[in-house]
Amino acid sequence: MPFSHHSHSGQFCLHAKDKLEEIVKEAISKGMETLVLTEHMPRDQEGDIYPEEIEAGASNDDLFDTFSAYHAEARRLQEAYSSAIQILVGTEIDWIRPSSRKIVEDLIMKYPFDTLIGSIHHVHTIPIDFDRLMYERARHESGGADEMLFADYFDAQLAMLEALRPPIVGHFDLIRLKSDAPNVNFMQHSAVWEKIVRNLKFISEYGGILEVDSAALRKGMTEPYPQANICLEFLKLGGDFVLSDDSHAVNQVGYGYDRTIRYIESLGIKELVVLERGTRTVDSRFPRVSARRLLVRTLWDHAFFKRLP
Repeated sequence: MPFSHHSHSGQFCLHAKDKLEEIVKEAISKGMETLVLTEHMPRDQEGDIYPEEIEAGASNDDLFDTFSAYHAEARRLQEAYSSAIQILVGTEIDWIRPSSRKIVEDLIMKYPFDTLIGSIHHVHTIPIDFDRLMYERARHESGGADEMLFADYFDAQLAMLEALRPPIVGHFDLIRLKSDAPNVNFMQHSAVWEKIVRNLKFISEYGGILEVDSAALRKGMTEPYPQANICLEFLKLGGDFVLSDDSHAVNQVGYGYDRTIRYIESLGIKELVVLERGTRTVDSRFPRVSARRLLVRTLWDHAFFKRLP
């Protein structure tokens, strides 16, 4: 049962491509049975507007209007394609500073989400995955070394986790993307590794789920997010995993899933979790959604993989 718990579209995210409906249709054409829509939450401070949003003349108010339009369109698509695919509607958290908590809580009150992805894209309020220049600015604020920025990233992640306890934690180790060594083994930095283990323990304790995200592969890294040592540590803690492509375009839907499933199997992960509409809720904030386990080995029998070249 191929699925993705993390997706974006160019209709509602300026660094993505294609209409949201086109993303849904592509998922259907590839045989996906579950797709979670997770456009980025809006940001409320002028300094948080991305370069492409500045170029488009977007204000913070525009971001909130765009998000409202996203939620309405996502619910329309959920109904329109209900016979072909299970669509869940959520958002990806952009934790920038402690006040981000109120934005998320207000959004949850206003929109009946099915789930949340908890992610960190900023450290010291600076984007760390947008481009190398911004990454270097954030690294400078941390003291000038990758290891220092890694440590600050995982501290920011813990603050987000403690404040919001997201059902799914997105691209856990995104911080390595623009670093000097994107395939870094975090275990070589003992202080950083301690923070990673601390965060994984907290996620496990509150029942959060880590996504295994194939997007790292299309960005040139040798492993999906999170890297193997992190997955193995979370597995030892009894943690659960979901599968995501973090697609930002039609041609990224299901990208690298064959390699990602082989990666998951190589780590000894026998089961994945898939979110679905149901009454056995895993989070009281999202009462219409439950979690179901499935055996990883059964994925290979699905039509999705038989259609791969």
